[in-house]
Amino acid sequence: MIYKHTRAQILAETPTMLNMQLFVVFTTPIPGNEHLLDEVTPAHLDHQVRLEREGIMLAAGPFWTEDGQHHLGEGMFIMRADSVEQVRAICDADPMHASGARSYRIRPWMMNEGGMTIRVSFSDQRAQIL
Repeated sequence: MIYKHTRAQILAETPTMLNMQLFVVFTTPIPGNEHLLDEVTPAHLDHQVRLEREGIMLAAGPFWTEDGQHHLGEGMFIMRADSVEQVRAICDADPMHASGARSYRIRPWMMNEGGMTIRVSFSDQRAQIL
């Protein structure tokens, strides 16, 4: 039997949880185009920082090999958006995707559990995520 619940069922089962609709983007190098990765990385990072400043990008970063020592060009982004179509337009504008260096896959995701502690020190104007 396949486990399958509707969005309405999940929301009904988790009424006190966050239920924040987000979108996760998995991005993967396109075989044969790996040479483009280094070339477009600066423009890609500028794009990511702009999305962060606009409040669209919640989190982003590279995946490492299991030993934690190497990046093979794969990454993941978590975005705030109203629709998959909006996320697709954002991804299409990313230099990594526009150049053909990477392809991407979008998955709508509901954030329910988790937590974060942020420490702000006024004396040196520092913030830390703990």
